[in-house]
Amino acid sequence: MAISRCQQNCKMTYKEIKVPNIGEFKNVEVIEVLVSNGQSLSKNDPLITIESDKSSVEIPSSVDGKIKSVKIKVGDKVSEGDLILTLEESKEEKKVVEKEVVNKEELTVNQKDEKKVEQINPVHNLIKNNIGELSSASPKVRKFARELGVDINEIVGSERQGRVIENDVKNFIATKVNSDQLKIETQPKKIVSEFSHTDFGEVEIKDIPRVKKLASTYLVNSWTTIPHVTNHDEVDITEMEDFRASLTDMYTGERKKITPLAFIVKALVASLKKFPSFNSSIDDIENGKITMKKYFHVGIAVDTTHGLMVPKIRNADNKNISLISNELKTVSEQCKNLRIDKKEFFGGSMTITSLGGIGGSFFTPIINFPEVAILGVGKAQKKQIFIDGKFKTRTMLPISLSYDHRIIDGAEAARFNNDLKENLGKNFAYKLAV
Repeated sequence: MAISRCQQNCKMTYKEIKVPNIGEFKNVEVIEVLVSNGQSLSKNDPLITIESDKSSVEIPSSVDGKIKSVKIKVGDKVSEGDLILTLEESKEEKKVVEKEVVNKEELTVNQKDEKKVEQINPVHNLIKNNIGELSSASPKVRKFARELGVDINEIVGSERQGRVIENDVKNFIATKVNSDQLKIETQPKKIVSEFSHTDFGEVEIKDIPRVKKLASTYLVNSWTTIPHVTNHDEVDITEMEDFRASLTDMYTGERKKITPLAFIVKALVASLKKFPSFNSSIDDIENGKITMKKYFHVGIAVDTTHGLMVPKIRNADNKNISLISNELKTVSEQCKNLRIDKKEFFGGSMTITSLGGIGGSFFTPIINFPEVAILGVGKAQKKQIFIDGKFKTRTMLPISLSYDHRIIDGAEAARFNNDLKENLGKNFAYKLAV
């Protein structure tokens, strides 16, 4: 009855909402229409989103009212002054809606919270029932949802008129995961392969090796969840290499073949003891917890025909150079022959990945989650270094330290690199052999 009286007695005025002065935005594309016919609006509610080559901008409503007709659609090109929609303005209608909301609130006091929210907030309920099948959200929130593989139109926002914010996206994901109704895709949306036809010539489709397929999940997770930073430096290992070349077997007198990697493992352990944050994991970062490891299991990236494997040298702090060198050979052979136990790939302190036997200098290694750092080692080269007023030939080893910036800052990483350089330098190489 109240509505019919309003229809008889109220004067409906119609207002046109046009594209305001949008500065440099001219003839730009509408990428989202955030409202639909019949929807009630409040001042400053977003109407459409436009996008130029540089950024996205939401156009808000300048008045309150009820939408009579939306005059624009996704894909249209607009400029200042173009008509977006027409509104019905009625003060009496607003009073009637408020009265109906109060009555519904009184009738639903003892009902469940979810039903109560739907009845006392008709705008929220309309959005939930997919008016226009669109959710209101800022471009930043929409991008956040897309990156997590979530359709934002499935989310009911907690802000005014169902506007979706970042916390709504997070809560939606948590609810779906707990109910086994959503699998978050870490991979980007599949793009049709350009090799799906043979116009370019003959191709061959092969299966990805199983080891690489298994590793890909961990690599993607590491790269997308850990903020990587990499420090590059060079280490003077001249004395270390001279010492390594001088090592001989005390019984046979033959030269010992000890890989430089064994020295690096031992030097790394010494630095981990001095900088314990590098020997940690933050897999429970949501609760603000960090796991500090009291052991020293150094991971070694092993190149095999099956793919990259990372077994661990367990308790490297209790092993001398010769034992570490022998163990490196053993685990490498086990990986190449697929005879290593799967448990040897877990529980590491920090990983070393070396390209020294192949070539190259600096690179950006990906952290082996849930570790917080990884050391990349390039191929040592002889260089002319200016020392004490003159150039000298020195053996220089390029290193690349990638670290998790959530727990390690740049200054600490630089200090770690400096300590590692000292450990591999002339003052420490002899101690490492013990």
